[in-house]
Amino acid sequence: MPALSTDGYHAAWYSETFSPAGETRLVNGNATFGERDGAPFIHCHAIWIEHDGKHCAGHILPHETLVSRPIHVTAWGVEEVRMVSEPDEETAFTLFHPVPAEPLAGSKGARTVITRVGPNEDITEALEAICRKHGIAKAFLRGGIGSLIGARYMDGSRVEDIATEVFVTDGFVSAQSPGTFLEIAMVDTKGNITHGSLLRGENPVCITFELCLEEA
Repeated sequence: MPALSTDGYHAAWYSETFSPAGETRLVNGNATFGERDGAPFIHCHAIWIEHDGKHCAGHILPHETLVSRPIHVTAWGVEEVRMVSEPDEETAFTLFHPVPAEPLAGSKGARTVITRVGPNEDITEALEAICRKHGIAKAFLRGGIGSLIGARYMDGSRVEDIATEVFVTDGFVSAQSPGTFLEIAMVDTKGNITHGSLLRGENPVCITFELCLEEA
């Protein structure tokens, strides 16, 4: 789970690692697949139900987790971009970021943008700016995970916390703003899980946000 930083160096940190007994049922979540130290790596945020019925959320650690039953996954990928996890000087974390890759000859598909949004940028406004930069009028948000400085939802509810873990549940981006919506699930440092549509201009990124946009 997310936790407050105590080292005076990082903006946020992680809780201790929890390993629930028995079998845990995954409800939903998002993952970024890429590489770290030259080997395959997954960054995953999710909600799950533990054997006693308790709902929890946060990171699912790829090397410590065993998949006990088949899981249905919908994936989007591109041949022109790799996600690589490397030390980030601004945040002092090791983070995924997109790097160019050599595409296969003759490969075609919908225009897709793989991106990372950095600290203190409003996530909705950043996505609109990314679409404008690439000449995309409208785009579907095909997943994303990251952290926000609390949350301000469109229904008026708020999460007052610094460290959170977030994943996108639905979203659509219009380069000219009207029509953009971004729905998320979030867990804060106390383990509270919230869901909702984010209020534009009121939700800055805490550490990072990894996203996939597909032109509509």
